[in-house]
Amino acid sequence: MKKAILYKKKNKKLICTACKWYCQIPENYTGICSVRLNKKGDLYLLVHSKPVSYHLDPIEKKPLYHFLPGTKIFSLGTYGCNFACEFCQNWEISQTPKLLKTQFLQEKRQNGFPNALIDFIDKNSSNLPPQEIVDHCIRNHIPSIAFTYNEPTIFAEYAYDTMKIAKKHKIAGVFVSSGYESKETLDLLEGYIDAYNIDIKGGAKEFYEKISHTSLKLVLETVEEIFKRKKWLEITTLLVPGLNTLDKDIRFIARFIARLSKDIPWHVTSFYPHYKMAHLPPTDLDTLKRGYQTGKEEGLNFVYTGNIPDSDTESTYCPACKTLLIERYGYSTEIKSLDLEKGSCQKCQQKIPGVWKL
Repeated sequence: MKKAILYKKKNKKLICTACKWYCQIPENYTGICSVRLNKKGDLYLLVHSKPVSYHLDPIEKKPLYHFLPGTKIFSLGTYGCNFACEFCQNWEISQTPKLLKTQFLQEKRQNGFPNALIDFIDKNSSNLPPQEIVDHCIRNHIPSIAFTYNEPTIFAEYAYDTMKIAKKHKIAGVFVSSGYESKETLDLLEGYIDAYNIDIKGGAKEFYEKISHTSLKLVLETVEEIFKRKKWLEITTLLVPGLNTLDKDIRFIARFIARLSKDIPWHVTSFYPHYKMAHLPPTDLDTLKRGYQTGKEEGLNFVYTGNIPDSDTESTYCPACKTLLIERYGYSTEIKSLDLEKGSCQKCQQKIPGVWKL
C-alpha cells in the first residue's frame, strides 16, 4: 500500500482523479475500482508494486503491430478495474476486489472490508517494485514495459514510478487500456508512456451503459486526447456475438478512427466465453472478416484480425503497392519488406506509420 498522487481534497471530500469517474471516496471506502482507499483522509493505492500477473510477452499480444514488431515486452497487471464488462476476458483479476466489496456490503460488514481487501491482495499478489522490473528488463535486453491485463489507469502511480526509472535506460512504456484516463493521469504519464492500445468496446451508447457499465462518449474523448498528444495509438475492438456486432455499430467505430487518421491500426478480435457471457459462442471467422472488411471500406490503411490465426488479415501490407511488409500468424512475426531503419516499404519507399525502432 502506497500513498497515491492522483487525488485532491475539496470541501472535506476526497476526490480520486485517476480516471473519469472522479470518485468521491468516504473514509475507509474505495472507489469504483476497489483498489484506491481513503485512509484517514488520504488516498492509498493498494496494488502498488503488487502485480497479480506478470509475463514476458510478444508485443503483438498487446496487440501492437506497428510498435517495435517482433520484440518482447515485459507485461504486468494487478487486481481491480474501473469498468465492469460482463464479457471480461480477465475477470478473475479485474473484478475480484469488487466482488469482495459487494459481499461485505451485502453482509453489512463494511468496517471489516478494507483490512480484508488488503490481506487478500497481499496474499495473492507478488511483490515487484519498480526497480526490480527495470533491472530485469536491462539484464534481459527487453525494450519495453506494458501495463496491461487489467486496467492500468487504476494503478497509474505504479506505472509512473516504474517508467521514471525505465526511461533513464531508454525503455519504452505501453498502456493497454479501456480508455477512461483522466487528464490528470495523462499529464502524469506524459513523457513516460510511448504507446497506447485503447479498447473501443462497441459502437453503441447502450452497449457501453448496459454491458460495460461506462460511457462510450468518455472513451472516445480519451482516444481523441491521446491522438492529439501524438502518442503512438492502436485501437482494439473485441467482437462479442450478438452484442456489438451489428454492421452499423462496427462501422461507427471504423468511421470514428478514420476521422482521426486512416493510419491508426484497428484490431478486430475474437471473443471467447467468459464471466457473465459464458453462455455465448466464440466469435467466428466470418464475423471477424466482416469487421476487417468494414474497416477497409471506411478507408483504414491497417486493419487486423486477432485471436483466430489468419495470416492474410494479421499481416501488414504497404497501402501504396500492396507489398507484404510484415508477415504474422498468431504471435509469430517475420519482417519481410519493411525497412525498419527508414520506416518505409523497401519496394516503393512509401512511409509506413509506426515506431519501428527506439
